[in-house]
Amino acid sequence: MVMDANRYWTLSPHPLGAWPTSETFELRKAPLPQLKSGQALTRTIYVSLDPYQWGYKRRGVEPAGAPCHARTVAQVVESRMDSFAAGDLVFNTNGWAEFGLMGEGVLRPPYMIPRRLDPAQGRISQAVGVLGMLGLTAYAGMILQGDPAAGETAVVSAASGGVGQIAGQLARLRGARVVGIAGRQEKCQFVTDELGFDACVSHLSPTFAQDLRAACPAGIDVYFENVGGAVFDAVLPLFNPGARMTICGLIATYGDASGSDARAALMARGETIFSARGITVRDLFVGDFVGDHEAIFLNNMSDWVAAGEIRYREDIRQGIETIPDAFAEMLRGGNFGKMLVQVGEDPTL
Repeated sequence: MVMDANRYWTLSPHPLGAWPTSETFELRKAPLPQLKSGQALTRTIYVSLDPYQWGYKRRGVEPAGAPCHARTVAQVVESRMDSFAAGDLVFNTNGWAEFGLMGEGVLRPPYMIPRRLDPAQGRISQAVGVLGMLGLTAYAGMILQGDPAAGETAVVSAASGGVGQIAGQLARLRGARVVGIAGRQEKCQFVTDELGFDACVSHLSPTFAQDLRAACPAGIDVYFENVGGAVFDAVLPLFNPGARMTICGLIATYGDASGSDARAALMARGETIFSARGITVRDLFVGDFVGDHEAIFLNNMSDWVAAGEIRYREDIRQGIETIPDAFAEMLRGGNFGKMLVQVGEDPTL
């Protein structure tokens, strides 16, 4: 493979709208990053596309002209780091780029620490999915915060998505009755037939609120929130006394141009019921669980995946050119499973 340039996507100078358009991103070409002592040059294999990345962009977190942020699976090309060697497969944060640096002086979120991958634990693409921070997010929100018990009812919105499909299966392993909320019928059928949820209702149905009530005859004890908006409004009256709610995401509000606080608005809508029924509401930030819980999670999850107790679907697109369209499609709910783009050769296949 000839390595003389690095292609990457960055934000264009155009003002950001509520949702990404064809003018939001630019594909650029630059020389390969220059390797320094304490760093490694890596080539990207898989780019993870997740709703939170749109929040990064709209809040101006990403430096102007830099590759768009993303978690990635990559392979070390050259290393001046004692802990990594050429050929190693790694989890890192190359972003929407074909190559990137990791190590000393490379900016990254503090909880996204590069690590070597063991293909024996599962497909390397799963390192940004079920065997990575996405899986840890589901584990922390459902097991550590929601703590479902046998016989309780747990509800998961965006149930066929990357986090939702894992969170629901974890509740099922605890013996809970699990109800998913998804979009088109194909997704709902996947959630029940393949993932083993007890029921799944479509938020696209004109009778969605009634359908959800019918699927939860004993009310809701644990709610894993990924969406907000009308989905939350249908869930709210069904909470049982002492229920637990985890706020993982509010994707229905990510395009809100008003600048309002989506979480505060949600809490205000639920305030009366939360107070009257003693409902515990927790925010979910995966960085709070990296370290103390990560090794336990990875050991357990790799065993569950290997045994077929946790199933996991990926939606993998091909080529760096497809990233913006795939990202926009994911935000609209057009993906079916965890959205990834493969931009380089996977040596394990």
